[in-house]
Amino acid sequence: MTDLEAGLRAVVRGEVGFDVTSRALVTMDASNYRRVPLGVVAPRDADDVAAALAVCREHGVPVVARGGGTSIAGQATGTGVVLDFTRHMNRLLSLDPAAGTAVVQPGLVLDRLQEAAAPHGLRFGPDPSTHSRCTLGGMIGNNSCGSHSVAWGTTADSVRELSVVTARGDRLRLGQEWAGAPEGLRALVEGDLARLRTGFPELPRRISGYALDALLPEKGADVARSFCGSEGTLGILTEAVVRLVEAPRARALAVLAYADESAAAEAAAGLLPFGPLTVEGMAADLVPTDADLPRGGAWLFVETGGATEAEARARAETIVRAADVLDALVVTDPAGQRALWRVREDASGTATRMPDGSEAWPGWEDCAVPPARLGAYLRDFRGLLGSHGLRGTPYGHFGDGCIHVRIDFDLLTDPGVARFRRFSEDLADLVVAHGGSLSGEHGDGQARAELLPRMYGGELVGLFERAKAVWDPDDLLNPGMLVRPAPLDTNLRFSVLPRGGPVDVAFGYPTDGGDFSAAVRRCVGVAKCRTTPASGSAVMCPSFRATGEEEHSTRGRARLLHEMLAGELVTDGWRSTEVRDALDLCLSCKGCRSDCPVGVDMATYKAEFLHHHYAGRRRPAAHYSMGLLPVWLRAVARLRAGAAVNALVSLRPLARAAKRLGGIAAERRIPRLATEPFSRWWRRRRTSPSGSGALVVLWPDTFTEYLSPSVGRAAVRVLEAAGLRVALPPTLRLPGPRIADGTSAVVNPLTLLGGRGRVCCGLTYVSTGQLDRARTVLRRTLDLMAPVLAGDTPVVVLEPSCAAALRTDLPELLHDDPRARLLADRVLTFAEALERLAPDWTPPVLDRPVVGQTHCHQHAVLGDTADRRLRSVAGLFGELAGGCCGLAGDFGFEKGHFEVSAACAEEQLLPAVREAEAGDGTTVVLADGFSCRTQLEQLAGVRGWHVAEVLAAGLDEDGPRERGLEKRGPQERG
Repeated sequence: MTDLEAGLRAVVRGEVGFDVTSRALVTMDASNYRRVPLGVVAPRDADDVAAALAVCREHGVPVVARGGGTSIAGQATGTGVVLDFTRHMNRLLSLDPAAGTAVVQPGLVLDRLQEAAAPHGLRFGPDPSTHSRCTLGGMIGNNSCGSHSVAWGTTADSVRELSVVTARGDRLRLGQEWAGAPEGLRALVEGDLARLRTGFPELPRRISGYALDALLPEKGADVARSFCGSEGTLGILTEAVVRLVEAPRARALAVLAYADESAAAEAAAGLLPFGPLTVEGMAADLVPTDADLPRGGAWLFVETGGATEAEARARAETIVRAADVLDALVVTDPAGQRALWRVREDASGTATRMPDGSEAWPGWEDCAVPPARLGAYLRDFRGLLGSHGLRGTPYGHFGDGCIHVRIDFDLLTDPGVARFRRFSEDLADLVVAHGGSLSGEHGDGQARAELLPRMYGGELVGLFERAKAVWDPDDLLNPGMLVRPAPLDTNLRFSVLPRGGPVDVAFGYPTDGGDFSAAVRRCVGVAKCRTTPASGSAVMCPSFRATGEEEHSTRGRARLLHEMLAGELVTDGWRSTEVRDALDLCLSCKGCRSDCPVGVDMATYKAEFLHHHYAGRRRPAAHYSMGLLPVWLRAVARLRAGAAVNALVSLRPLARAAKRLGGIAAERRIPRLATEPFSRWWRRRRTSPSGSGALVVLWPDTFTEYLSPSVGRAAVRVLEAAGLRVALPPTLRLPGPRIADGTSAVVNPLTLLGGRGRVCCGLTYVSTGQLDRARTVLRRTLDLMAPVLAGDTPVVVLEPSCAAALRTDLPELLHDDPRARLLADRVLTFAEALERLAPDWTPPVLDRPVVGQTHCHQHAVLGDTADRRLRSVAGLFGELAGGCCGLAGDFGFEKGHFEVSAACAEEQLLPAVREAEAGDGTTVVLADGFSCRTQLEQLAGVRGWHVAEVLAAGLDEDGPRERGLEKRGPQERG
């Protein structure tokens, strides 16, 4: 332990972390920059902050304040001690509806303030797209704005008083009329009034530099306002009094379509006289193809408010009539507005990939010009991009003249970094020529501070340096930011990554050019994975929501993988225990694959890591017990020992011993095995497929086959009732020519029923990182399926996790086998099969409410559109919850995971089920995944149903129609 660490531990009551993991998690923010700190302190209160500053001052160690870590210019990173305010100093201290103010701590997430203010008809005006995870302290440090700034201004406009601790330990209460000003600040300002009155451009989004003009006498000598945007370089914020605004009772969103971004930019300023709440712009390159937007190449999102929905709509329609647009859409439904706003808010992530998949980066994220000059500026900006051979898609706050853009800089090679510098210098000159600000929202940080003399001139920048010296004479707070900055092309986070070619990995990473480093680089730090609680149907990231720890967020794990590849802080590569421990609580829910704006797939990264980490070494017991589950279950089935196994594990001493040997949580009950596997029932049934409908192959996944065959039987019943012909996959190789690529003659799958070989999706091997075994199993499966792949027969998979594995893991793991893509493209879910192959069939109308949870893999990989339509047609009404059940295959069974597993279930699933249970008993609990059904049974005593079972019961006029929320044992009694 160093003297610094020992000194901090002696005086700080919050956590002090000098370990590798604590440091690795904060090496980066959402910028291009990386700095490795000495340690991290999570202060409990202002006394802790003062104590930490005293120790750091004694040792000459710099201090950086950090909130949500979503800063885009590098100002939330440092080489000394990082203060993390999100763990303890994250409370709303008070809210005064009459005064319209709130007292907050710096680590409070903005959405928590909004939720507290909403019942009083109030809100905090600024709302960056990261509102679900950014903190008030970070917003004050960067003077953040957001989409509603045309109505309610910047964070500085909403600040009343600030409590700060200076680097030398002074506790100040900043306000107007020089309240709280450090000694010497007033003399500095009054000695240079002329320069302060003429040196700052007039525009709504001027964030760059220090706001020393707020200290002018005619502006009230507002010390608190001047402190905003200082990026943690002047003092450490410990408390803030902020102003709230009255929220409109109703809102309407007008989406205005234009031919291109220039046309939208030209039109934006002309809409301001109508008093809109937002004027946001974005172009088609950043919009998902399935987004329900009016026809056009670029759009303005213009929000209006009113006392009633009719008033808000009328204002929106007035704007539509006044605007010269190609097309327009006005939405008053709150859910519809949220869906559209998600398109805009996710742009900060989606912009990191160009349409062709190449990488794009921040650095010139938020320049601002006078709104009336935005169109001209964008044309010049496009020309500058072209002259440097660069690409980027602008979007952002068109009504304020503030543009966000990610640019396809090459930051991996020396020539690319040199071009980054040249472009940065030229763009700074262009912004200044248009009367703009280098930063219009996110601060200067390292990305732009070096270029401030081009905007302000040397003398005013010299005044900034003197102001910094008044507040922080020892240059202890966030040095290298704003004044005396580090060069903009140093400390780049990519410079430490290996450059000798792609890392040797098992998966193909097709969207990252086969490069694992590029896959890890996907995480740019926008931190949507830190959103809590879960919003709507979102899944990502259940382990973070359960623990609140950055280490267990998607971003945190990506940061550790980055440091593993860098090899500077995490030094044991694939053998790293720090990375292993961070990945341990990853549920492999794949929520990040769909919910992360940049498509980080931590489930795949985890499987890759485990594959390398345990190569040639003994694995955890759970990898042998649950990772090899198909092997054990198949052996039991062949011995016809299901009943005997059930009897044995019902004896508590034997069950305890089995769980201890298998690495299974003591709190779990071992699921009962079916006494008759699904395929044995199929053979015993001796019914040949008949009828004139389409032929489908029904995949006998491990869970349906051995643990829940009632689902398979019900699916056969429904598919045949819909007129489809059902077959099982081939189980023996036929004599004759081997089919290697699916191009040979068609063989009828109907002739291949029976036999002892088995297909498998490889899910349990993939999730435990046994990728060599997974490849062997999958190649054997492709061999068995070759006759099917020679034709065009679809494959229906009932278990969502198995369907997802076949659609994604299979082609990504066997990327060198063309048959893998053939099979992946054949996979249909149960609902998709009915919708596509039996479109004229009408299911039984059950007229029942449903509750439950969309399977996390269904949400992330498969989609649930067909399922929603099927439920609607069948009269199954009600929304299923989002999130994750928490069992997630083997995760919830593994020793040490029970508490997190249960916490995930308690977030959405179990409360929804309990609420339904308190009703009239008619609600059906839907759970298509075996894990979800098991979690429901073990934690709530509730029987969950696959939708196939519900429909089959409707055909039979029996089952859940009468039983409702029945509480009875396991899913399958044999």
